Amino acid sequence: MVTVAVLALQGAFLEHEKVLSRLGADFFEIRNSEDLKRPFDALIIPGGESTVMGKLLRELDILEDLRRRVADGLPVFGTCAGMIVLAKDVEGGVPSLATMDITVRRNAYGRQLGSFYATESFADRGEIPMTFIRAPYIEKVGGGVKILSRVDGNIVAARQGHMLATSFHPEITSDTTVHEYFLEMVASRN
Repeated sequence: MVTVAVLALQGAFLEHEKVLSRLGADFFEIRNSEDLKRPFDALIIPGGESTVMGKLLRELDILEDLRRRVADGLPVFGTCAGMIVLAKDVEGGVPSLATMDITVRRNAYGRQLGSFYATESFADRGEIPMTFIRAPYIEKVGGGVKILSRVDGNIVAARQGHMLATSFHPEITSDTTVHEYFLEMVASRN
């Protein structure tokens, strides 16, 4: 069985944990550098405030360790702010991990009032519900990045090798498709 570490500095980490629990996955929270000593096979970076996450990753001395692990192949899944944390380029913000070759526009859909729902196809899994909350989207992808989903022409899900990113919040719907996809990614690397 794989163990997933969930970055629990702020944001929607509990919602991801509930989905992992429903899927029978083993997980624990990363709250400080001491937690990085525990063995884990994958990482989830939840939605929240990307600027705050980046600041806390630096202050808690977690950033460089996670960057190295992801660069070395640790499977990672970032949702909304987590996608921003993974991005090499961030319009309207500062890169944090900067491991995924994507350019992201922060708050691309506007403020809280710009939140919305959509149903679109994801990867080869058919249509799924998508919840967007002050969501970014991917403006540009680099080589080796596979686009998994678009909404209104905008890229809202992508994968680069062992890295998965979504603009939307799959953890707050009852659909587990995206988390299952991620766990399959993790299992295929072990």
